[in-house]
Amino acid sequence: METESSLYYFVSDVHLGLRAFGPQERELRFAKFLRELPPQTKALFLIGDIFDFWFEYKYVVPRGYTRVLGALSSLSDRGVKVYFLKGNHDMWTFGYLEKEIGIEILAELTVVDIAGKKFCLAHGDELTSREPSHLLLKKMFHSSFLQFMLATVHPRWTFAVASRWSESSRLSGGAIYKFRGEADPLYKFACEYEKGKKPDYFIFGHVHTPGNIKTPMGADFYILGEWIHGCEYLRYDASVDKMEWLSARD
Repeated sequence: METESSLYYFVSDVHLGLRAFGPQERELRFAKFLRELPPQTKALFLIGDIFDFWFEYKYVVPRGYTRVLGALSSLSDRGVKVYFLKGNHDMWTFGYLEKEIGIEILAELTVVDIAGKKFCLAHGDELTSREPSHLLLKKMFHSSFLQFMLATVHPRWTFAVASRWSESSRLSGGAIYKFRGEADPLYKFACEYEKGKKPDYFIFGHVHTPGNIKTPMGADFYILGEWIHGCEYLRYDASVDKMEWLSARD
């Protein structure tokens, strides 16, 4: 008897490649999570910063992540839909994940229908920051010309600079951030967004503050965890319209 697929998983901020906090253990844990997704799994949504840095050259992809990429390929081969939303650390995908792994890249802000429910998904970094420096950096990162210029630099130098940048990021400091509820800028974005469109669920990442709360119009608002400390992720069972928190550390 064929098993009905009704489970949907949502994960963000694994930061594979970050050299702090046991990088090998983190990769093994995430690969194990992928391999053990049950037969009822319909889709997996990777909501940004799965990699701490990712850049594809024409004939070269980043060293490492072999177990994770293999596990993702296996999921795709068995019929599980794998979706990838770019984060601020892994935005430079140019076809490898789609062609070789079978992943589908989604827009930075996307709404998907799951069993009649509307899910608004985004990594989150692009939704709230209006600082000129951030907007300029985003524009530079999305520039085709600058991407071309970066592709001419030897990978040894590109990834060396990226590693230094990661080491100076807030994640490398080891701080544990708390869910801010109604004070979170992403929550405020959701409250404005639902005035025009009315999703049933908002799921974001980026800020590493796992938690959930209702919006004024009754939508369920979630921020995913990171995979340094708690390793929290979400599982939605469409057969009973149930969302639940799980942890890869359990």
